[in-house]
Amino acid sequence: MLTKTVDVQEAQRNLQELLSLVSKGTEIVLTEGTKPLARLVPISLPSTPRVAGLRTGAIWTSEDFDEPLPEDFWTGTA
Repeated sequence: MLTKTVDVQEAQRNLQELLSLVSKGTEIVLTEGTKPLARLVPISLPSTPRVAGLRTGAIWTSEDFDEPLPEDFWTGTA
């Protein structure tokens, strides 16, 4: 990925141009003087949509997950 460093003042004047570069894969580092402030990067969308239920049974919750914790847990004697 190509990287371009741009001062914030210049970025304000050329935002459309910078967004065009970002959409083509260029990373833009916004600076104030020599101090980096932010990074503009293209959003990467997943190539395939997520499907619910593919890991059914991989996660479980115990029957007592919502029971109050014992007092010794809170006092540090557990």
